[in-house]
Amino acid sequence: MAKTFTSASANKYLRTLDEEKEHLLYQERELCTYTRAAGETEEPPAYSYEDTRARVAAIDAECRVIRHALHLFNATCVLPSGITIDEALIKLAQLSYLKGTLSELRDKQEKERVTSTFTRSEMIEYRYANFDVAKAAADYAETVRQIADLQLEIDLANQTQTFEVEL
Repeated sequence: MAKTFTSASANKYLRTLDEEKEHLLYQERELCTYTRAAGETEEPPAYSYEDTRARVAAIDAECRVIRHALHLFNATCVLPSGITIDEALIKLAQLSYLKGTLSELRDKQEKERVTSTFTRSEMIEYRYANFDVAKAAADYAETVRQIADLQLEIDLANQTQTFEVEL
């Protein structure tokens, strides 16, 4: 049976499957053993090792198929900027790192007084930026814009582009 997903709906469905598996495993932990006092005739709780293992294996298989299809979707879906979602995710990580670096640089002062607690010199020292602080601030703003634009492209694709999964 084929099922149509968006990236967003596939991730939600995968979370549902994970929750179902966790519930089965919790029930298994609770029901796989029981205590009965000598002389009691109470029946053991309903639990089937084979059925539980089969259901967990089926959930794992379904998750594998959906995750693989999701990875293929990310590797082949081209965004309006001309790169795939997979490439965009890598680029987002790179831009985020750049944003952190530029944030530090834009916060530097072009000239700042250096105060040292280790010397008793009467001489005043200054530290100067060896780059254009205003350019770093402008590059930071541009990087933030690029991140936002790329995130919006990914969000739109994740909500609207569909792919088929044979389950």
